[in-house]
Amino acid sequence: MASIAPGSPATARQDSAATAQDGTNTSALVIVTILFFMWGLITSLNDVLIPHLKAIYTLTYVQAMLVQFCFFGAYFIVSLPAGALIRRIGYQKGAVTGLLIAAGGCALFYPASFGGYGLFLFAFFVLASGITILQVAANPYVTVLGAARTASSRLTLTQAFNSLGTTIGPAVGGLLILSTVGAAAGAAADAATVRGPYLGLAGALALLAVLFFAARLPQISGSDDVALPSEGQGSAWAHRHLVLGAVGIFLYVGAEVSIGSFLINFLGESHIAGLSHAEAAHYVSIYWGGAMVGRFIGFAVMRVVSPGKTLAFNSLLAIALVLGAAFGKGSVAMWAILAVGLCNSIMFPTVFSMALNGLGKYTGQGSGILCMAIVGGALVPFAQGALADAIGVQASFMLPAACYAFILYFGAKYSSMYAAQ
Repeated sequence: MASIAPGSPATARQDSAATAQDGTNTSALVIVTILFFMWGLITSLNDVLIPHLKAIYTLTYVQAMLVQFCFFGAYFIVSLPAGALIRRIGYQKGAVTGLLIAAGGCALFYPASFGGYGLFLFAFFVLASGITILQVAANPYVTVLGAARTASSRLTLTQAFNSLGTTIGPAVGGLLILSTVGAAAGAAADAATVRGPYLGLAGALALLAVLFFAARLPQISGSDDVALPSEGQGSAWAHRHLVLGAVGIFLYVGAEVSIGSFLINFLGESHIAGLSHAEAAHYVSIYWGGAMVGRFIGFAVMRVVSPGKTLAFNSLLAIALVLGAAFGKGSVAMWAILAVGLCNSIMFPTVFSMALNGLGKYTGQGSGILCMAIVGGALVPFAQGALADAIGVQASFMLPAACYAFILYFGAKYSSMYAAQ
């Protein structure tokens, strides 16, 4: 191969092309980061709508948790078809498809306000299906928008904006939805409060779809970038740490979502804080905001402490805090459960990366298995809802504590995983 001398016209053209590509990648990263923010905001709005719908339709806790069951159940049902879709049409068109489906799900909240709780659940499923497609498309897309050595920093940036969305969402929902409840009498009037906010979200998502479709984004090739869990004759299942990691992801997402789902009702208990739904929604933002702050703290800590030990410490602290909320009262119980958000911060990425460690050519398959384990966000809140109906909201927090106990075991068991690397 002929060499190109520095300063030659050919070199100048290469440098110019690289600069143009960097600029394109930066623009693409900005657009994708907006997607992370939007689905974080939409996901955390569930924590506002669950107590709202429970009060409107006089639901049991199990019935109210069908919201999370339908929402996170979409991850399990849609992830395989989403992977196949993106392999066929590519990342950019896949993201556009996800945005349009999510916009359709938000638009369904308008007729749901007339049609009852069942139609709300269907709208949640459609909305979550679009977000699932977005996640399957956007996460690997971020990793290839630049050098491999900086992939983790790009993901950290986008995840930080995702956490910003989950922090803002409950406050926005409390302001736009809960603050107007009771202004007019009747369940129909209260159900109508979701129309404006979700139609606004539908319009924003549709606009993002148009912008994303029109954007000149780098085309990423390679049919193996989005792997399906069924590929490779299940060989990733032979790795014990991957299997345990999948259980860890299932229980972590379940515990995180379950706590968020019950926060407003928990803070409304007379012996805890006695807050109205609208007032409690602002405190839900503190719970999710703790995860955002904790990510930056955890990033610094794990530069000197092994991920497994950090995970074990956070899990132990989370157990103590949840138990404090389950058996305490007043401000002690309130701030104990809110502080769990800070402990949650590093759990998902740490369990995820530890579970994939050393899988080699089965890394893609292992990643798909871990993503499907997010269905814990559908099942654990449902189980806690059954406990809340049977023994009360406060005592039901024993279930998330048990989830964190397994994550403590996983972190301690593999605390020296990276010692030899």
